[in-house]
Amino acid sequence: MSASVAGSTSSPFLPIPPSREIPLTFTASLKSWWSAGEKQGAAAEERLLRRLPFFVPEKMSTSATGDSPVIARTERVVLEAPKQYLNTLSIKSTNPSPDAPPPAVVLHGYGAGLGFFFRNYPTLATWAGHRGTNVYALDWLGMGRSARVPFHVKAKRDDVSGRVREAESFFVSSLEEWREKMGLEKMTLIGHSLGAYFSVAYALRYPTRVNKLILLSPAGVPHDPNNLTAPSRELTDTGDATSSVSAPAAAPASTNDVKRIRNEQREAKRQESRTVKLITYLWEEGWSPFQVVRCTLFWGPMLVGKYSSRRFSGLTEDEVRDIHEYIVNITLAKGSGEYCISHILAPFAHARMPLVDRIAALRIPITFVYGEHDWMDPVGGLQSLEKLRQAGNHHGRMFVVPGAGHHVYLDNPKAVNDLLTEELNHADIQQ
Repeated sequence: MSASVAGSTSSPFLPIPPSREIPLTFTASLKSWWSAGEKQGAAAEERLLRRLPFFVPEKMSTSATGDSPVIARTERVVLEAPKQYLNTLSIKSTNPSPDAPPPAVVLHGYGAGLGFFFRNYPTLATWAGHRGTNVYALDWLGMGRSARVPFHVKAKRDDVSGRVREAESFFVSSLEEWREKMGLEKMTLIGHSLGAYFSVAYALRYPTRVNKLILLSPAGVPHDPNNLTAPSRELTDTGDATSSVSAPAAAPASTNDVKRIRNEQREAKRQESRTVKLITYLWEEGWSPFQVVRCTLFWGPMLVGKYSSRRFSGLTEDEVRDIHEYIVNITLAKGSGEYCISHILAPFAHARMPLVDRIAALRIPITFVYGEHDWMDPVGGLQSLEKLRQAGNHHGRMFVVPGAGHHVYLDNPKAVNDLLTEELNHADIQQ
């Protein structure tokens, strides 16, 4: 078998029940709400990962993968603090190379989980197989299927730097402990949205442990309180069913690209309804959208269904059902890390301590990636590249992915996968 790995829905392992239909009635929503829990969450995650022919379910033999160049498994990596662990997907080369590049670590965004990247793992696995290295993905502490431990910030409300430092430490410190447990010397971090923000925060605190940063639609970059970042669009944007097939490859970002994205954002803000503005205000003031869903009790799965059916309409029917079931279970789990949002972001969704004001301290290659229809303001990426150049770091790059919104990796997976392979290999040249 070659080092190329392709996706598949077939599995030689024991079957697991299919996902429920997305609830359209109160009764169906009630049944979905009643059955949600850790066991269902694990099954929902496994359904997504079983699309990978090199994935081996827990306690199953690896013999079914044959001579695959990689083998993937999930595990709980236990941390030192009581009842703390990080849910982890490991995609490991079966033929490690002594000259292997540092492993890649995929880090999800706010309230998401490692299952969101099921369309990207085959390409990352192919890269790992070719290079004799590993790829990891994990759920942040307090999110996904990692431990839902209490999240508290002791700093007073007017102590902005203290609040930000504590909130960042909750995630960054657990990532560092995870790195030590996994025995990794250096990592290339691939972060999406808030996961990209925390990736930069980690690199600032542990610069010798990061080989490169690849930031997909990063949160918290610009410092302008009137920037055009529009989180409410996560509730209204739709997927593009043609993007993964017909859209061209990602291209280096130009000033005109940024202007075009910002003009779309400006128009979207102008057209926001009062209801959407209220939802946005509550979110930016610290109300967790997942807390709101949990408060609706039996209606929760139906609300999630309206979101997932619209937002991920570019996926197949089976994929939409599976990711919906996954989102329902991680959303209805106990609130934890999601409460960081009001300490990291101020009203109008700009960072309390913007990355653009801090990123120049880094001396590593950094790549910014935005979707053509992104609701994250890309001007922060351009400003960051300029700050890096002024500081003597000329290894910054920025790309725009056609036919993609905020979830660039799902909206146009082919373009993003090609770009990830290029950037992971490009890191060798830059170092």
